Amino acid sequence: MDDAAQMPAPETKARELQQAFDVFNQVSLELTQAYETLQRRVESLTAELAVANGELRRQYQEKEALSERLSLLLNALPAGVVVLDSAATVGEANPAAQHMFGETLAGGNWAALASNRLLPTDAPDEWQLGSRRVSISESPLDLAGGRLMLIYDITVAHELKANLERNQRLAAMGEMAASLAHQLRTPLATALLYSANLAQPELPDAARMRFAGKATDQLKRLEHLIQDVLLFTRGESIGRDVIPVSALISEAVQTLEPLCRPKGVMLRVTVGVGDLIITGSRKALGGALLNLLENALQACEGIEGGAKEIILKANAGGRQVRISVRDTGIGMAPETQARVFEPFFTTRGQGTGLGLAIALGVARAHGGSIDVNSKPGAGSEFVMTLPVGTVQLSTDST
Repeated sequence: MDDAAQMPAPETKARELQQAFDVFNQVSLELTQAYETLQRRVESLTAELAVANGELRRQYQEKEALSERLSLLLNALPAGVVVLDSAATVGEANPAAQHMFGETLAGGNWAALASNRLLPTDAPDEWQLGSRRVSISESPLDLAGGRLMLIYDITVAHELKANLERNQRLAAMGEMAASLAHQLRTPLATALLYSANLAQPELPDAARMRFAGKATDQLKRLEHLIQDVLLFTRGESIGRDVIPVSALISEAVQTLEPLCRPKGVMLRVTVGVGDLIITGSRKALGGALLNLLENALQACEGIEGGAKEIILKANAGGRQVRISVRDTGIGMAPETQARVFEPFFTTRGQGTGLGLAIALGVARAHGGSIDVNSKPGAGSEFVMTLPVGTVQLSTDST
């Protein structure tokens, strides 16, 4: 009787079963909804992944096409391209660079290649590579210390430049032929006149010595003129002397100082170039500088009263040295200043008119120039600018 009372009623079991079934249905519905949501998310992610893969594939194809174009461009480039790592080892070299050097460059040390194959020339950044003349520039490639060497074959351009300069000199020779004939005729006629007087038998010995001396002076003037003409027209070689700038200045000062004292001209010198050097012809550069100084001395001779000074300064800036020669002379009118570097142009009766033309030619042959600034009554300043030393190829392998 008690056991029957403890057994649940059928209605209670049915209700509990119904509740359990309802819970099951609810959980099943939630799982179904979660699955559908997950399926939609998977489909969305699959679509996004497909788009991303397509974009990556497109970018890869574009980069592959760009890499192919760059490779074709490097192979077709007439300039040599050499890629160096931080240890200066050649990683890559295009066919133009291989052809210039005539050997396989990859894996080699650039410093050794440069030392064995490249010879410096008389122009900065230009080198002789066998029968070729090349120009080399360097650019940083990455933060790790890699470098990119660009090698340009300028053999034809150099030959054209040399031919142009030669033709210009020949043209200048043609233009100044008449002036040269006039310059030679005057001292020659004077020397002939004095020589004719020497033939007179009744001429006293004192007069004979005086005429002989004057004839000799005129012949020396002719010799000096011919030497200047040859120097002006030569211009092929400037040499490979290593010249300290301070020594060049000192030599010119030692030559000019004895000429300044008798004429009451003070020479002031300021040199601030340290141990910088110039590469070229010591004789030609010294002569050019001396021409500028002698021109300043002659300008000071033309004034009366006041201070007669020549101020010689040398200083460096960047990769250039600037040598200034300033005088307190009479200065030049604009029309004279415009022609001051013309061959045979001179405002002095005894001048050849070649000193400044030769100086400018020497400066240009060394990769430099000469500029002039002058005003009547305010003196003149000639500034010769020259490249310092030679550009060395980088060989740092650290």
